[in-house]
Amino acid sequence: MSSSLSRRNALQAAGAAALAAGLTNLTATSARADGTEDTSAPQLVTYPIPSGVATQASFKVRVRTAPDGEWQTLSCYAPGAKEINPVTGSGKVWGSSMVYFDFCGSVEIEVTYLKGGTTKARVRPDALGITPELLGDTLRFTLDEPKDVVVQINDEIFDCLHVVTNRVEKRAPSADDPDVLYFGPGLHTVTGNVLTVPSGKTVYLAGGAVLKAEIDVMDTEKVTVKGRGLLLAPTSTVGGVHIQRSKHIRVEDIIMFGAGVNLGEAEHVQVKKGRVFTWGAWGDGYSMYCSKDITFDGCFARTSDDCFSIYDHRDDFYGDTRNLTIKNCTLWADVAHAIQVGTHGNTDDPEVIENLFIKNVDILDHREPQMNYQGCISLNAGDSNLIRNVRVEDVRIEDFRWGQVVNMRVMFNTKYNTSVGRGIEDVYIKNLTYTGTHANPSLFLGYDADHAIKNVTFENLVVNGVVVADTMRKPSWYYTTDEIQWYANEHVINMKFLTTAEAQAAAAS
Repeated sequence: MSSSLSRRNALQAAGAAALAAGLTNLTATSARADGTEDTSAPQLVTYPIPSGVATQASFKVRVRTAPDGEWQTLSCYAPGAKEINPVTGSGKVWGSSMVYFDFCGSVEIEVTYLKGGTTKARVRPDALGITPELLGDTLRFTLDEPKDVVVQINDEIFDCLHVVTNRVEKRAPSADDPDVLYFGPGLHTVTGNVLTVPSGKTVYLAGGAVLKAEIDVMDTEKVTVKGRGLLLAPTSTVGGVHIQRSKHIRVEDIIMFGAGVNLGEAEHVQVKKGRVFTWGAWGDGYSMYCSKDITFDGCFARTSDDCFSIYDHRDDFYGDTRNLTIKNCTLWADVAHAIQVGTHGNTDDPEVIENLFIKNVDILDHREPQMNYQGCISLNAGDSNLIRNVRVEDVRIEDFRWGQVVNMRVMFNTKYNTSVGRGIEDVYIKNLTYTGTHANPSLFLGYDADHAIKNVTFENLVVNGVVVADTMRKPSWYYTTDEIQWYANEHVINMKFLTTAEAQAAAAS
């Protein structure tokens, strides 16, 4: 290996020294009597971009502890963002920008758009309620706790700034720990572009580190991949974190460019505050096959395919997918779905996708010209899959470019399926809001009487400020879905739209 596991001791020592020297600002902390860190004082840690890593020059970004700390200037990383031509299907990759830093307390962020001509600025997700102060081509706003946000100037879709933040790290792994594969600040590569991680090991990417590799966690247990650094895909086909036939795995805080997290027959996996940016073909952010007991918490994705793709059998993965939680996430799909469930399965030995919980999610964008692949949230049962026991709560969908709010289909897509799905059952969607004008009608399509969609309930569905319910005022011959221009066919059974009060009364009876 070059600059990684070979010359290990020298690398670890150099990495530790560079980490100490390379942080551009760290407000001093004091130690309590018990030896733990006192984080009551504001803290800010920023990291330089290593030499040899691409940067972007659309923005000048500064940050300081609020209200009057010393300004620190941040260089911008250069993720791509993809746009599909709806006529030819070809894709163009646009340049975008990203910065990251750690803090405790509050920070003020100053962003100057160097191309000029700024007339308006927006900090997303909208649900955070951040209204920036705009002074010509410069804007300022404050974060009181770490959040991942997107700064848009003049409604630019691609030439925007992604701001990734963490709390100041308290207990970083030691570079001298034999169970830690430590990558300090700087650009690193490994032989063959793939780092294979044994059981019981921790891969640590320090702040300011960029590891150009794929991380493989195969047939192992108790592995952690963490840190403030960045994992860069070496090629269009090699990159990301691959967790296959492994148990008790954690992925924490790292930023991934070019490829994300892929799970196959994995169990007991937690991905906490993973951040994925993709711009190539088949650029899913977090994909999983035949996996169980999986949690994604606080993740961000801007992707050139599905942000989350949740499937059963494909390739050499077999078995059900169940007990999956997606919570506290922010999703932006430049191509395809924010959350896609169910396309792939096993016709010869049918499988189930069940017990899926989605909570507190902001969906910033969805753009998909193909009708077969629309839906910010899509449940598409094909390949004899049965999708059941799905609960969605507190999802906020901002106006997107092209697609549907929700799509549910029992389908036989001959491009990917060898049989029709068995059905979709027991879906409860609570506090889903959509605000916008670009959505196509959402479609709910059972295949036939034997392959139906059953028991779908919406509680407190809000579309452009209007609560959608079966008891809303409408002509007697209208379906509830007519009021919002959605469509459910005759193979959708027991579909309900309730107010919160009606749901509570039903639960109490």
